[in-house]
Amino acid sequence: MTDVKTLFRTPADVDAFGFDWGHLAVVLGPQVNGAQKFSAAVVTVPPGQGHSRHNHPGAEEIIYILEGWGEQMVEDEDGTPHTEQVGPGTCVFIPEGRYHATLNTGTTEMKIFVVYAPHGPEEALRTLPDFRLIARKA
Repeated sequence: MTDVKTLFRTPADVDAFGFDWGHLAVVLGPQVNGAQKFSAAVVTVPPGQGHSRHNHPGAEEIIYILEGWGEQMVEDEDGTPHTEQVGPGTCVFIPEGRYHATLNTGTTEMKIFVVYAPHGPEEALRTLPDFRLIARKA
């Protein structure tokens, strides 16, 4: 039986995945609270930073900008990149396997809520060369 307390998580409750461009705190997923259909994380990107062009084969992604301003690139079916300005309240759908990238063009941190369906892309991030685990604050 699932402990109902595990259903409630904040980024401070979990270890974060650190990268040269920022960090990601998985707040929902199989390893966090047993979610089976999808996972979710809060991503923090400092000013002038961003994650490079990448994709998630086999998974769709939702990107929702909570704070800050930036540019979101999503490639079309032919691989042509399309970039839009994004800010608080912007929701972006990344189709399965589609290449995309995010850049913080603002002067403050970007906070982004992401959802992966099915779960899995968040765990693949552990294999990146700049990955480091940031222990949650006790």
